[in-house]
Amino acid sequence: MNKENLLIEIGTEELPPKALKTLAEAFLVNFTAELDKAELTFDNANWFAAPRRLALRIENLDVAQADKIVEKRGPAVSSAFDADGNPTKAAMGWARGNGISVEDAERLVTDKGEWLLHKAQVTGKATSELVADMTQHALDKLPIPKPMRWGSNTTQFIRPVHTVTMLLGAESIDGTVLGIKSARTIRGHRFMGQSEFELNHADDYLPTLKETGKVMADYAERKAIIKAGAEQAAKELGGIAELTDELLDEVASLVEWPVVLKANFENDFLNVPQEALVYTMKGDQKYFPVFDNDGNLLPHFIFVTNIESKDPQQIIDGNEKVIRPRLADAEFFFNTDKKRSLESRLESLETVVFQKQLGTLRDRVNRISALSGYIAGLLSANQDDAARAGLLSKTDLMTEMVMEFTDTQGTMGMHYARLDGETEAVAVALQEQYLPKFSGDRVPTELVSCSVALAEKFDTLVGIFGIGQAPKGAADPFALRRAAIGILRIIVENKLPLDLVDLIAKAAELHGASVSNDNTHDDVLQFLMGRFRSWYQDKGVDVDVILAVLARTPTQPADFDKRIFAVSEFRKREEATALAAANKRVSNILAKNAIDGSNEINQGLLAEDAEIKLAAQLAELEPALTPLFAEGNYEAALNQLAALRTNVDTFFEDVMVMADDEALKNNRLALLNHLRTLFLQVADISLLQS
Repeated sequence: MNKENLLIEIGTEELPPKALKTLAEAFLVNFTAELDKAELTFDNANWFAAPRRLALRIENLDVAQADKIVEKRGPAVSSAFDADGNPTKAAMGWARGNGISVEDAERLVTDKGEWLLHKAQVTGKATSELVADMTQHALDKLPIPKPMRWGSNTTQFIRPVHTVTMLLGAESIDGTVLGIKSARTIRGHRFMGQSEFELNHADDYLPTLKETGKVMADYAERKAIIKAGAEQAAKELGGIAELTDELLDEVASLVEWPVVLKANFENDFLNVPQEALVYTMKGDQKYFPVFDNDGNLLPHFIFVTNIESKDPQQIIDGNEKVIRPRLADAEFFFNTDKKRSLESRLESLETVVFQKQLGTLRDRVNRISALSGYIAGLLSANQDDAARAGLLSKTDLMTEMVMEFTDTQGTMGMHYARLDGETEAVAVALQEQYLPKFSGDRVPTELVSCSVALAEKFDTLVGIFGIGQAPKGAADPFALRRAAIGILRIIVENKLPLDLVDLIAKAAELHGASVSNDNTHDDVLQFLMGRFRSWYQDKGVDVDVILAVLARTPTQPADFDKRIFAVSEFRKREEATALAAANKRVSNILAKNAIDGSNEINQGLLAEDAEIKLAAQLAELEPALTPLFAEGNYEAALNQLAALRTNVDTFFEDVMVMADDEALKNNRLALLNHLRTLFLQVADISLLQS
């Protein structure tokens, strides 16, 4: 079958930069799904995206669908003819629908009976007849939260559409997409190259658009040029550019022809905390800040322009002029804020409601302070510093700087605390209270910081659950899932000896009467335990391992983590499958049979050799296991328990547990219960899958 390369370009007004890459990727996924549905094969597929276009290139695409034979089954022969052998109405209607007579139908014979059958020859459609509809379907499924209309057009899209180009090799495909009739027209750069030109062949798209239209449609190429150019520019400035992937993506989505330039700002601005300067450079202007080898901000920045200028200095001067007032604002806010201490802002927290049922921000910091001090006491950390940091934790929200640059909350609290003469532990805790902010973010490591970060999150969790506003479905307006994962990560990664039940109870006590949900303690605990499953699954831990540990509901996260590791390692042993199966069997037996008596093993009732050996081995192991369980060395404990495999297997082969003698039966049940109890000190390994 003949094959050709297919090009599709949707020319638009400027697309949202933060959504550009997502839109292009989704366009490709949706369109290739349409190709698969149409049974059209291809070798490779790529997407291209620039501020004013989304494009696809499909390589070696079938120019037509293959012809095929479609079998259309009719009614069963038993119901297709009456007693006289004449076709029934059902048979004639089916035949008529297929353009044949009943006599022309073939027969399909199966084990379940015989049916009428028609084999229809279906001629494949030309790809050019299908592309327009497939393109429209692919665009209809793009993740566009708020589509817009333009002009008198009733069509909706994320931005107004001006051109649609669909070429299969050299052939221009007729069709209408998003209300625009397709043509060979491609729009170039707004200020460089040809503003419009026609494309002769699908293979000419990238080179012609670059040479004639001065547009780099290849997103990855633009991003690579920006990254390399910024790194070189920073090197020339004697520093290192901060090139986050997120910002690189956004800048690459803003320009069609990237030109990297470097610029400067006044040294005096470096007296302002660098986080505020970086925030305005990256967030407001999409500039790349430059740092020295020690991480100190330099008075330079790197930016990307969308045009090649004969006099780039004018562009540099313009950008320096733009950034100066933004930096001056930050300087003014900082100097203004320094005139008041954080402590003096406590009173103003009384004017801000955190949540109407949970009080003001002042009420909140009072609770966080008390809980921070309590947690610090459990960790043998400085309780005064923890309580102080908790009290000041939200005061920077009332500063001019944070009101203007909201992402600097916590960070500016740290700087202002240092200026106020607070201890370094208090200052650092103010910054780290919000950690981790996102998946993969670091967690606080200093104990005072850990105490405040945990208190901040527990106060939110218990408070919101306490007023009956737990997350429902995907909705989570108070980011409780993130808070829960943060709690678990802080405790686990720092191996802190903290119990969730204890901390939930303390947080609820501090909330007092505002907690109206009678099930708050259990609801919060179950919510936190549920985060364990998703967190460990993301880390690649098998679900059955997680469920085996969850079955024991260990409420100390650090202890939970030890069990997860131990069971994961145990699962790799050859004895694991047999012992898991044995535990499942024991669990089922014990569930059906209540043990009479004291549940003690009577050595005098051990009759069979297999039960004598198993009881003896359990008695020998228990003294060694007790200290291992106590210190949480679950891996070593399971390694020792693995030695039971042979005697457990022999027991089930040779011993009748449900003996007629009631005393003998109860003694054997007690023996199995003892075996099961030892494993349950770690996890319910009966839940492990082979």
